[in-house]
Amino acid sequence: MEVEHSTTCLRCRRRRRSRVDTTYYGHGTPAERWERAGMFFDAEDYAAAARVLGPLVDEVPEQTGPRLLLARAYSHSAQLRRAEAELRVIVERDPVEHYAWLMLGRTLRQERHEEAASHLRIASAPARDFESWTVLADGPDRP
Repeated sequence: MEVEHSTTCLRCRRRRRSRVDTTYYGHGTPAERWERAGMFFDAEDYAAAARVLGPLVDEVPEQTGPRLLLARAYSHSAQLRRAEAELRVIVERDPVEHYAWLMLGRTLRQERHEEAASHLRIASAPARDFESWTVLADGPDRP
């Protein structure tokens, strides 16, 4: 006897997601894929957005926008090591991209607090708002 699960059952949702056909993710022009990734991101389907953005970033590696959105998608879907790798590429290529420094600091704050603090200080430099970023770097549970 098979028991029917509700639509909120985690096991059932995972099964349905695994059956989704992802072949169309890479279909279309780069502009269409960028728009598709944005729609997935706006719908809070960050893993799908990352699957669309990964090949797009490989195709246009010099563009910061797709790589930054890919890093955000990785971060929101708890793929912190991948987010860190993309963010390090961005800050290496474009050191004035303060949002990338901020995201890198927030990503590193999860495991490497001291390293995160330096990135958060760099992110605060354009706004000259060192005190609020120091509090952010220290975190709520740090003295």
